[in-house]
This record gives sequence, structure tokens and C-alpha cells, in this order.
Amino acid sequence: MAQLTYNQAGYQLVTDLPESMRPWRDRPTRWENVSPSTGAYRLNAAGEYLYYPDGGSTGFDHPVGQAQFGLGCIASYRTEPDPARRAVFLTRARAQAERLIDRHVEERDAWWFPYGFPFTHAVHTGVDYDAPWYSGMAQGEAISLFVQLAELDEVCDADRARYLSAAAGALASLTIADDASPWVVNVNSAGYLWIQEYPGSTPGAGDYTYNGMIFAMFGLWDYYQVTGSQEAAALYDGCATTIARYFPLLRNQRWISYYCQTHRIPTASYHQHHINLFRQLHWQTGSMDFAEHTDRLVDDYPAAGVSGTVQFGAGTHTLYRFDTASDGSWASSRADAVLESKSVTFSRATQAPAPMRRRIQGRGIHYRISAGAYSGWWVGEAWPNSFLLGEHLTTQYRPARTVTFPGGGTSVATYKVAADGTVTDTKTVSFASPSNAPTDRRAIVNGRPCFQITAGGLTGYWVPAVSVTVDSAGPAGA
Repeated sequence: MAQLTYNQAGYQLVTDLPESMRPWRDRPTRWENVSPSTGAYRLNAAGEYLYYPDGGSTGFDHPVGQAQFGLGCIASYRTEPDPARRAVFLTRARAQAERLIDRHVEERDAWWFPYGFPFTHAVHTGVDYDAPWYSGMAQGEAISLFVQLAELDEVCDADRARYLSAAAGALASLTIADDASPWVVNVNSAGYLWIQEYPGSTPGAGDYTYNGMIFAMFGLWDYYQVTGSQEAAALYDGCATTIARYFPLLRNQRWISYYCQTHRIPTASYHQHHINLFRQLHWQTGSMDFAEHTDRLVDDYPAAGVSGTVQFGAGTHTLYRFDTASDGSWASSRADAVLESKSVTFSRATQAPAPMRRRIQGRGIHYRISAGAYSGWWVGEAWPNSFLLGEHLTTQYRPARTVTFPGGGTSVATYKVAADGTVTDTKTVSFASPSNAPTDRRAIVNGRPCFQITAGGLTGYWVPAVSVTVDSAGPAGA
């Protein structure tokens, strides 16, 4: 078997993360979903999570589904106060791990978890498999499932050793090149390591899917933080180096990010996944690269679930009707075309409710008004003329980042803001030379991207991002 050699930038793994920042804690299985009995994904009599195409009666192994369901059950188990429910969550998680262990295939000195059904991607040409087939995403997520079960105090020593052995078998699959089958990892012509969610039928071919690779990386993080494996750390470094290098190809500036490198199709349902995944890469590495990537993705196509009250300043505003889905969301066939526009003038400041804030295709961020004379119309975000009150879309930085105030006596206004958007205090500062301050978070505050200062005389104040610069340089520890 060929030895993998690949580019590494020196990304280090941060293992002392708070519980809430660790992999999969943000994706718990809800209690009402712990025993699915209908639909395409449901439990068999043994409590194993199987895929039933078209809702039929024959279930097939779906390793990503099984691993994610099990990890969601572990996340809920960790926080569930009721002992009876905790027992169910643990039982469900262990059932998925046992299914993966029982059905694994040993080839090329590694463990592989086969998909039991043929699959053809409805959109991505070339993703066409006969059963069995394998996915790097599944291999990495299985590692997380085994390791996280092994971490639980309620698991006996014998089972803990068995789970860690299974994780080691799966890890081996991520060290094997694409010179024979099965394979899920390759190094591209520029020397960058890829874990392929959808490996191709020939060496080096694949979808080069971003989210699948990052989810697999979480398995490497889990394995390293329990075992200290330098092999897992090196693989993680290589993958992080790849993701940072190819972020410009993932990003679709001021619009929806691309799902994969091969097809470059903007996929709205995965953009928020990308935001969450890059946020976790920042936490797991301490690198400001991934913090900066997160910020760019938030601004490009922010989550549309934000709602609140829009503050209109006195004066003239342009309102629009866009061609959208009935609920105001983006529809590809309509492309947010302008149906109508008009100008309105307010003699004094006024407010209106807005159930949606989103980027309009080819335009800026807009709010959809839901009551009054302008219900159904949209207004652009433009502080201080029109903005959504309060703090929204917060990203927590760990470690803190550094903002730099300009020198030369340039005045910069900073603000303390209440939950309802009321400005409770303002400080205007100026410095003869550039001055640094730490920030632990970024958010959209009263319609502007802002950083919150966490030390010195400006502790607790927000500074608009346009007024300062922020660090964004290289892997932490490199």
C-alpha cells in the first residue's frame, strides 16, 4: 500500500474545550425522535437505525445515518436528567455501534463500514454506486461514535477497549491511499489531503465534498483527544491545511457556498452547516483562519431565521417586493427578481416587525416587513437608516481574537447595547498609535457586524467591524 504524504501547515489540536464546544454536542437526538418507527429511516426490532428506501419493508445499513443517530443519542444522554430516558439514549447509541462493528468489513488492514444499497446522486453526476460502497464521512463519524462511547463512565472496561479497537480499525482506513479498493482518502496533484465523502471509481476521482470531510475530521479530533495519537493529529493537520487552502473555492462571495469542489453547485441547505463546521474548526485548532472563514460565510448568506423589530430613521426609504417563495425564502426559479419598488418617507423614526432577515440574490441584506401598510415589502439593511434591533447571529471566539483600533487620532464610537437594541452607553475613543484589544465574539448588533471588547476600559462595549481590523493569520501553534 502506498504511503500517504501530504501538505501540513502545522495546525494544532486544542483538546481542553468546554463541553458545549466539543464535536456533536450541538446535534442532540430529541426524545420524541429516539424511537423512529415510520419513514425512510427507522429502527428495526433490535433498535438499529436502518434506511428503508421509499418507506419499504426492507432496511439497509446507512453508516452515516447510524453514526449520527448514535452520536445524537450520546449528546442527549450527557444532558438528560431523567435516568430512564438516559438509559434509552445509551441503549440506542450502543445499538448503532454494535451494528457497525458486526457488519464491518476488513480489507487492506483496516475496518470499513459498507452501505447496503445502491445509490445515485440526484444532482451530482458521477456519484453512482452499486452496493456495497464506502464513504470517508462514514469512516470518520464511526470513529467519533466509538470514541465517545468509550469515554462514558457507564461503559465497562472490556467494552471500552472494544470500542477503541474499532475506532483504531476505522482510523486505519483514513491512512490508506487510493491505489486499490476500497479507498476513501486521496492526495490531489497539489499535495493536499482529502477525505472523500463520495470517492470515485478511479484513483483521485471524487466529489471533494466539504462538509463530509470536516465531519470526518471530528473523528480525528475525538480519537486524538482520548489516545494522543500522533497519526490522527497529522491527518487532522493535513485536512485542516486542505480546508484552509480551498476555502476560496468553497466560498461563493455574497451568496450561498458551494457543496463540493467537483460540481460547484450552491446549496442553501448546507450553507449553515458550513458556518457551524468552520466555527468548530476554529475552536478545535485555535486558528484565526477558521474564525475569519466563519465570519465571511455568516455575512455572505446569513441564517434566515432571524426576526425582530426594524428601526426606521426619519427620512426616505426604498421598499421592494421580490419574487420569492410564499414565506419569503429564496426560490431558485424566482431568483429574488424585483417585482415592484417604491419610496416612502417618515417624518420621524418608526418601527415595524420583521420575521425574516436574509440576503436577496444579487443584492444586500434585507428585512421582510410583516404588519402594517408595508406588510410583505422588503427594506435593505442600512445603519442608521434601517436596521434590526438587538444582537443576532453571534459567533463565539475561542481563543479570543485581537481587534486593532486605528492610530492617528481617528475617532471610533463604541456602544453598550441592551437585549432589545437600546443603546445604553456610548464611548468614543481615539489613539495616537494603533491600539489592540481582545474580543470574544462577533455579532450583528443593530444591523452592523460588531466585535465585543473583553478587557480594559471598553470591556462589554461593541465596536463596529468597519472601524477596526481583526487578526486573521495562520495556524495557531505553527
